[in-house]
Amino acid sequence: MRPWERLGLAGLVVAVLVSAGVAMFARGNGDAPARAESAPLSGATRDDVQSVLDRWAGAVRSGDTNALAALVDRSAAPGFLDAEQSRARNAAGVPFEAFGYALTDAGGTPVPDDLVAALGADEVIAPGVELRYSFAGADPVPATAPVSVVLARRGDVWTLVTDAPVAGRDVQTWRGPWDFGPVVAARAEDGESLVLGHPGDRATVEQIARGVDDAIARVTDLWGSGWSRRAVVVVAASQAEFTSLVGSEHDGANIAAVAVAGAVDRESRSASGQRIVFSPASRQRLDAGGRLVVLRHELMHAAARVDTVDGSPLWMLEGYAEYAAHRGDDTQARQIAPDLASRVADGMVPDRFPRDDDFSGSGSAAYEASWSLCAFVADTWGDARLTDLYRALAGGPRSDDDVEAVVERELDTDVETFLGQWRDWLARELG
Repeated sequence: MRPWERLGLAGLVVAVLVSAGVAMFARGNGDAPARAESAPLSGATRDDVQSVLDRWAGAVRSGDTNALAALVDRSAAPGFLDAEQSRARNAAGVPFEAFGYALTDAGGTPVPDDLVAALGADEVIAPGVELRYSFAGADPVPATAPVSVVLARRGDVWTLVTDAPVAGRDVQTWRGPWDFGPVVAARAEDGESLVLGHPGDRATVEQIARGVDDAIARVTDLWGSGWSRRAVVVVAASQAEFTSLVGSEHDGANIAAVAVAGAVDRESRSASGQRIVFSPASRQRLDAGGRLVVLRHELMHAAARVDTVDGSPLWMLEGYAEYAAHRGDDTQARQIAPDLASRVADGMVPDRFPRDDDFSGSGSAAYEASWSLCAFVADTWGDARLTDLYRALAGGPRSDDDVEAVVERELDTDVETFLGQWRDWLARELG
């Protein structure tokens, strides 16, 4: 990871969409539950269950805590109703365009026999469900997220039992900012981009919102207009919230922010669930100016999302985003790359492209060398050629030989000359 006061990794966090359908559990004529058999929901049963999901989503979105109480089973998991009512209250400040739970189309999950017996219901199911939501103005397409839910039927009435994971299925209900406390929201001047956080971070939320329009303009000036030109930013208040929003592979103690996406459709050139998430540690480590640098860096990742394939050379992905973050500022090169400047002053001038494993640990030298490579290309060949080089290298994993061949083709030079000129640039700018 880049030293966290500047940026986070541009990895994709792709939501695993829950397969649909349901395992159905009917009670037999006796007291013991009948043997469970998987079957897809259909007909009136599917309609009835979807109706419960619709009312569940509507109650959360509208803050109707009484409706939630009526939807939750009398033998529901301890704390489930309280959590749902808290979610509904917390979500009052969120400008949703859409918020709904939808049944998916494949088989569901067998509910453990002990849970079926404990509930004493006529039927217990764990259907495939996903959350579909969007923020008004900010999301070009709805985002989707997995939901694990158990429902029970008593007579003709279906109720909610739990949204905790079901044994035997690796699906956990996704938690949004509204699951971690009351939400405050601020719009950017464009009227569409949105920054979300919690009351304790209201000043940070509003400060980031004031910087979004400038960040979008800067990124567009470099990358072009072929992206949504909108942003959704979340300021996480806790490590648990940060992990929920970006995935457990990112350590919020060492990263300022991460740009994530739910899913990418390269044919339609669209990405759902694009979010820039600031870590809780960033509030202590970043000043207002530092947050805006991080915002521009991560927004560059979001703009390039549909043109970027996971596994592409990190020096290109991260160096280009860092170049975008500082482009147009009057920040001196030695301030942008202090560790690299120190190495150059000591005669340790890099002589090769950073490799992906150079980014492990703090990765300071790798990130700064990557920025310097992109800044050198821009200084020598111009921003348009740098952007062309990014697009040429961002199509997926490449060998060292492939990387060198692309650089030679795109910049009409040989790698030995290129690296020599870069070293001269480093000595001039950082020495």
